[in-house]
Amino acid sequence: MKGELQAEQTAERRRKTELKEESREALPGESMEQQLRKLLLDRLEKEGQVEDSRLLEFIDEEIVVASRRNKIPLDRRIPLRASLFNSLRRLDVLQEFLEDETVTEIMVNGADSIFLERKGVLLESDKKFSSREKLEDVIQQIVSRVNRTVNEANPIVDARLEDGSRVNVVLRSAALNGPAVTIRKFGKKCFSLDHLVSAGTITQEAADFLKDSVRDRKNIFVSGGTGSGKTTFLNALSAWIPSGERIITIEDSAELQIQNVKNLVRLEARRASGEGEKEITIRDLIKTALRMRPDGRNIKI
Repeated sequence: MKGELQAEQTAERRRKTELKEESREALPGESMEQQLRKLLLDRLEKEGQVEDSRLLEFIDEEIVVASRRNKIPLDRRIPLRASLFNSLRRLDVLQEFLEDETVTEIMVNGADSIFLERKGVLLESDKKFSSREKLEDVIQQIVSRVNRTVNEANPIVDARLEDGSRVNVVLRSAALNGPAVTIRKFGKKCFSLDHLVSAGTITQEAADFLKDSVRDRKNIFVSGGTGSGKTTFLNALSAWIPSGERIITIEDSAELQIQNVKNLVRLEARRASGEGEKEITIRDLIKTALRMRPDGRNIKI
């Protein structure tokens, strides 16, 4: 009797395993990555909030199971693991480009079209979002982190990533070929005026004049086209602000990296939201900055 009971239990476990394996079969036209993502979403729904390390364990388990049905080469498992993690916890296909230091700008023209800028050259990527809905999820993830709102009624918004990269979003009510996202990556390297002189951007005479102008609190206006280096130039100038001064910056989207100043207040404009948040304009911030005891300077872009 004991042997028969064990045999029945073994058969039952086998049947359950077979049913589980059948449930993992991909639907026609569905890639392995899409199927694994669905399975992981189901597990996360049951488990609730989990740490990144635990999610990576889930991903590894699902990849092992999937490789039993369809052999997955080892050199494919690592990028598959990263792609699944990015789609669930980060910015999906955009994460790879954000971590690539050779990419300076990312342009998303709908879920199926992504272009990149590398060394001033525009290139089309073979990556794409799994669906328009997934792209819209990523957009909401980006704007919610900086307390911005974008929807069909207000389809245009400017935001930024945690590293300071500038983001512009236009939803499909205004962008005919699908949600459009443009990310101007924030350079990790801060250029000094000496770097700009070495690169031939400005002359040594001009650099010396600008250093003296900053120290003497002269008014300086910096203008130029998109991507021309206005923010880079302002950051270089800020290195010459005396460290003992109180600085207030006013920006439409916070990008400046003020150097060597501890007494610093950073203000950022905000659009009105559908949740009742009042618009805060550049004009409003200038008015209030005058009451915040600035040391004769406001940097405005």
